[in-house]
Amino acid sequence: WVAAFIPTPVMRGFIEGLVCVTIIGQVPHLLGIAGATGNFFTKLWFALQHLPDAALAPVLTGSLSLLAMLALRDLAPRVPAALVVAAAATILVGLLGGAAAGVSVVGDLPSGLPHVVLPSLDLVKLKDLAPGALAIVLVGYAEALAGAKAAAMQGGGDIDPNQELIAHGPANILSGLFGGFLVVGSLSKTSVAMAAGARTQLANLVAAVFCFFTLVLLTPLFRGMPHPALAAIVIAAMLHLSKPGYLRDLLARSPWEFAIAAMVIAGELTLGVLHGIVLGVALSLLMLIYRTSHPQGAVLGQLPGTEAYRDIRRHPEALTFPGLLIWRAGGDLFFASVGHLDEGLKATLAATRPPARHVLLDADSVNFVDTSGCDALRNSIEQLQNQGITFAFARLRDEVRDRMRRAGIEAVVGSANFYERVTDGVRAWQRQEAALLLRERAGDSDGGSTRHEDRPAQ
Repeated sequence: WVAAFIPTPVMRGFIEGLVCVTIIGQVPHLLGIAGATGNFFTKLWFALQHLPDAALAPVLTGSLSLLAMLALRDLAPRVPAALVVAAAATILVGLLGGAAAGVSVVGDLPSGLPHVVLPSLDLVKLKDLAPGALAIVLVGYAEALAGAKAAAMQGGGDIDPNQELIAHGPANILSGLFGGFLVVGSLSKTSVAMAAGARTQLANLVAAVFCFFTLVLLTPLFRGMPHPALAAIVIAAMLHLSKPGYLRDLLARSPWEFAIAAMVIAGELTLGVLHGIVLGVALSLLMLIYRTSHPQGAVLGQLPGTEAYRDIRRHPEALTFPGLLIWRAGGDLFFASVGHLDEGLKATLAATRPPARHVLLDADSVNFVDTSGCDALRNSIEQLQNQGITFAFARLRDEVRDRMRRAGIEAVVGSANFYERVTDGVRAWQRQEAALLLRERAGDSDGGSTRHEDRPAQ
């Protein structure tokens, strides 16, 4: 359920920001210059300042590796570009003496399997480590989920966020027992695996087997692998994951959600990865709260020749009935929304000409009503009745009606004024109006002294 609060625009913005952060982190390795700590702009400014320090050999190694990665991806997509580029760069740098010319290489790697070490369970240390550990877990899970969703979207599949979270549990427990780092799905590593042709979980099993044999037997082969080539592989994979077209489409479809995605990217670039995703989730929740607390009510009219009732602002041809206001609530009735709905209904009644004598509330969009909503709705209905305006409901869900019954609303409105369809409510009102008109005419014919305002013919 945690992942349910990370909407697609936020996740897409998170991925785009992570792409930028990852690429700028690889630029120093690509060019063979010193790196810097800090946010995206700090690293970018530092890299620009130290461009004159870049040596020709690492620049050529990184640039040619990046061009080779991009070319192989477009011209020969079935070829494992990362493996080919890494192997070719290692061989060429070794043959041409690139290390002596300033090309940084991986160097000696520790070999063998790690030993099992039981961690300390000191409660004081656990208390001190808990806040930082929680932040690391949140960032790690967000990045893992971003990588998994990116892989699923590219492969046309789907993922279970809960299963992703559960899978990280035992993996990190085992990593802790062996003195390892946090185990999470990495966007950069996922993109490299996808570019190499990975499509199922079997790819990770194969990678684990190769990792085992590498630790035991093959670490000497990686001694001469150049860092610029590794940086080029990661950058190419990141470029493949970036989807700027999605952001352009999002801007056209929903400017507000585009703004949230842009803020997530800006938050990642300036404040950091954790702050970026937290900012995006917070903004999404604020937008959700605003939208649910400001439902858009609408006056409904009957489409000619049908029993369908639609918003008259969107369907000017829809027919309205003088004296009857058919009003759609537009959302749930709870403590945060009922005031806005009440104001909207009263404003609509004040603007209706001729004045409405009966309100038929289409409650099809009301899925939930709380105590505050029931109390406020009952007060509004009683105020309208004191003004001579009757009230009825249509298309009310059973569980919502049960709550209203317990709140006394059904007793105030009358059980006969709850209808299954809007059409049923309209016809009932028309029959009542017709009966009232007949009584008035009968009173006139009998010479009664009391006269009423003529009702419009239906």
